[in-house]
Amino acid sequence: MTRSFLFLLAGARPDGNTELLARAAAEQLPSGTEQRWLDLARLPLADYVDARHSDVPWPQQENEELLRQATLAATDIVIASPLYWYSMSSYAKRYFDYWSKWLTTPDPGFRTTMRGRTLWGVTAMAHREEVVAQPLVHTLHHTAAYMGMHFGGVLLGNGSRPGQVRADERAAMRAKTFFAQEASLARFPFEG
Repeated sequence: MTRSFLFLLAGARPDGNTELLARAAAEQLPSGTEQRWLDLARLPLADYVDARHSDVPWPQQENEELLRQATLAATDIVIASPLYWYSMSSYAKRYFDYWSKWLTTPDPGFRTTMRGRTLWGVTAMAHREEVVAQPLVHTLHHTAAYMGMHFGGVLLGNGSRPGQVRADERAAMRAKTFFAQEASLARFPFEG
């Protein structure tokens, strides 16, 4: 299957450090690899309304179908979210909340379709100790495990002020090979 990357920018700052790091990694993809970049801040979704167990119809949200179709079309989904309060941004979290809806409607085959695809993360953070990003890493990993997806890991970089991530030499080196690594099937820790 030809790879198709969906980059979901989930930062509150245009051209922020996370986006810069994601673009540096994307530059290393083989020529001709399909890339689609969507900015979740510019494609707002309303707060998620859970109507799974009620007679109330699911409310249709602006931008929802565009994001669902883009998600279904991608073999590789990259969440580019800065580390906000030790996890992902509200833009990224809201996007994943909508996966709950897509599991049942409009096509209950969403989970089956996503099985075997790959979920990646890219984040810039102000803290130099990468262990503080573990809540974000676990959220993405466990989402991939639940969906039967592969997990490519999270490319971490350091930067708070605009453009600061460019000075993170370790992140720049990891960006060169990040998407070339083998992504293993995600499994919950209790699955062994």
